[in-house]
Amino acid sequence: MIKAAVPVLIGVALAVLVQLAAGPIIGPFAAKLLMDIGINVILAVSLNLVNGFTGQFSIGHAGFMAVGGYTAGCITYYGSFLLFGNTQVQPGWLSHGDLLFLGGCLAGAVVAAIAGIIVGLPSLRLRGDYLAIVTLGFGEILRVMLQRTGDVLGTADEVHKASVGTLATSLGGSLGFSGIPYYTDLFWIYTFVTITLVVALRLKFSSYGRAFLSVRENEIAAEAVGINTTRLKVRAFVLAAAFAGIAGGLFAHEVGTSLNPRELGFQKSFDIVIMVVLGGMGSVSGAVLAAIVLTLLPEALRSFSEFRMPIYALALILMMILRPQGILGLRELWELSWFPKRKTKPTEKAAA
Repeated sequence: MIKAAVPVLIGVALAVLVQLAAGPIIGPFAAKLLMDIGINVILAVSLNLVNGFTGQFSIGHAGFMAVGGYTAGCITYYGSFLLFGNTQVQPGWLSHGDLLFLGGCLAGAVVAAIAGIIVGLPSLRLRGDYLAIVTLGFGEILRVMLQRTGDVLGTADEVHKASVGTLATSLGGSLGFSGIPYYTDLFWIYTFVTITLVVALRLKFSSYGRAFLSVRENEIAAEAVGINTTRLKVRAFVLAAAFAGIAGGLFAHEVGTSLNPRELGFQKSFDIVIMVVLGGMGSVSGAVLAAIVLTLLPEALRSFSEFRMPIYALALILMMILRPQGILGLRELWELSWFPKRKTKPTEKAAA
């Protein structure tokens, strides 16, 4: 048990180091980029559990991110009014406000996982492109529902008088959910990045992960040897939805962010799919690399604002033509052979 927790403890220690040592040095812009990279890493690695490990094609991942984000934002925003009388960030490390934020993120993960069960149970029995259509429909229905919610309550008196149902449906509508306190920092993001990576890597190299990959390679053969493929696909889907919910909670409390249904719609889902495909379907470290590259590339091209998006699209097209299996394919970064293998001479073969 202690041995299994070592990677997580090391990751949390590194997250503390990044927060305390690197955060004050690199400045707010670089810190924002690092936070965006971390959130995209969680999204890409979690979607890889479905698209890469089990071979399904989900294009509604931003919907689960929205579920987690709105749940966490609602709990933190209205909870701050009820507990502290205002929505200002509570001072101090691991303050009551931080604990409320952590509870909101975990609640967002649970609600997103429940949404994953509701969507996954009926749709994952289907094959082919049907899952893509269902998840796309889920994301669009959710976006329309969020746009029809009421205005955000803005005073402590209104919040105290409102019922739970009123609070749950007062999410800002099409104008977005603004005023959520900014609790997300490098420590929280890279703590959750560590947990996501440890879970994904342990899953991939376990017998359970091998069963996932068998579903991806040949579903009929997997069923023939006694694997319940529907149950495996639903579990992968629910786990991916839960991590997307956490990413949504972190995104909702990030500096400069206002939750808006349009930002968590179809385009965001496709950005996450591109990260998974570019990194390599089934490669955890490949998804991490792609998330880093695709987060930094638009910023690197910001000087060429007029040509930024065409250059970005051209780079992706060239990548798909030259390396269609993605950066790492199914392998991980440490499984690559960095040096060419030495050719065996005929005399050595004969001696062998």
